[in-house]
Amino acid sequence: MPSHQFADRPAPQPPERDAVDALINRTRRLRGDVDAVRRDTTVIDEDDPQLRWQRALCELAVHQLDDLGEHLGQLRDGIPAQPAADPAPEATRRAPAGPPAAGSLLSKVGTAEWNLLTDEVTWSDELYRIFGRSREAGGLSLDDLPSVLLGEDQPLLTSMVTDCLVDGRPIDGEFRILLPDGTMRTLHMMGEPVLDSDGCTASMWAVLRDVSRLRRGQHIVGRTRDSLRHRECMAQAEHRVAVELQEAVLPAWRGSLPLPGRGAGGLDVAAHYLPSGSSDLIGGDWYDALRLPDGRTMLTVGDLTGHGIPATSAMAMLLGALRGLAVAGIEPGAVMGHLNQLIECSAQPALGSAVCCRFDPATGTLAWAQAGHPAPLLFRNGSGRPLPAPDGVLLGAASGVAYEQDQVALLPGDVLMLHTDGLTRRSSRSAGPEGPEALLGLAPRFAQARTAQDCVRTVVEEFGANERLDDACVLVARVGA
Repeated sequence: MPSHQFADRPAPQPPERDAVDALINRTRRLRGDVDAVRRDTTVIDEDDPQLRWQRALCELAVHQLDDLGEHLGQLRDGIPAQPAADPAPEATRRAPAGPPAAGSLLSKVGTAEWNLLTDEVTWSDELYRIFGRSREAGGLSLDDLPSVLLGEDQPLLTSMVTDCLVDGRPIDGEFRILLPDGTMRTLHMMGEPVLDSDGCTASMWAVLRDVSRLRRGQHIVGRTRDSLRHRECMAQAEHRVAVELQEAVLPAWRGSLPLPGRGAGGLDVAAHYLPSGSSDLIGGDWYDALRLPDGRTMLTVGDLTGHGIPATSAMAMLLGALRGLAVAGIEPGAVMGHLNQLIECSAQPALGSAVCCRFDPATGTLAWAQAGHPAPLLFRNGSGRPLPAPDGVLLGAASGVAYEQDQVALLPGDVLMLHTDGLTRRSSRSAGPEGPEALLGLAPRFAQARTAQDCVRTVVEEFGANERLDDACVLVARVGA
């Protein structure tokens, strides 16, 4: 039934058919492009909220483009003609034609008119199907219509109808109805008053559209978006806690360590932590230098698998244990064995690598052990080399293993570098050597450095801007000349 303000107003003419056909073709092409993107997202990880949100947006866009195409098709073809009234008695009238094809616009849009003078209710066949009512039951009057709505939506419909009939305002709103089988549908209602020749309201005309699928799609988009935002907030909170925990555990000096006796034979120590270039999560890397009660110095770096709070909390546990064992005078090889046992007994087993050194300034001797970790690099007289590594497997990889210990004599002016393997591990887009070779190339610059902090600054300048795959630590100890 055409929309009109006056009962004798002529029906509007459809627009030019060629122009609408062009719009339909463009909509179909766009729909095909969006559908291709949607198909690409059907094999995604269901546990990833961001990808679920992207797929839901594609689903919603496809549904909306389907509706747009159907709207344009109806605009091109004009309003379908209503069948002429059959003069035969109601019992002998022909059965209405079968329902429109599933998904067609006609199956989701119906019209209604409520005559205020005769109380006659006129519904289209489509509207009966939308409400799940038989034609024999008749259309609902304006008084009965709120009875099929959800309770919280009834005041909205009452207000819209009152504004239309009393104040002549057009209707534009949504409400939800319950079908006899308990199914809920969301309807979008647009209507206006029909005035007689005297300008008085004679009836109310409306178009009702079933937008349930559209609203479900929007609900899925909103739900996945909220899930994504929640996940981002949780990740930010975890990152903040992990950073605070790391800052509380790693040495407070965060640069050059003030050690007594840094003259001839003493140590000048500096260190730096470099975050990952590809992840916002803090890893389990650590560094430490500790002056022991007997005058010797403990140096260590290490790396635990994982990121976030679990990795940083496990790192805090291991570093605390390592400090206690070193202060108790335990040899580096035995320290590695105790740390391995500690990981085995922990509630959340992990894998880790570490190197532990103990330097005696009285003899210039460095005793050290490692657990699956890159060997320390020794720089002397403008060249560098890795120290021969004693045997030692990753922490947490095997039970009851013994870790060998080795020692090397350090000379005044020597530079010792301890690092985690993430320092030189580059992404596929980064060029240049990796591993110890990349660090050994810094030997000439280290020979010119006057302090350990100068050496660390050189490392950061060389590798700090790289797009690393993991976070890293570097510790430099320079023997006083």
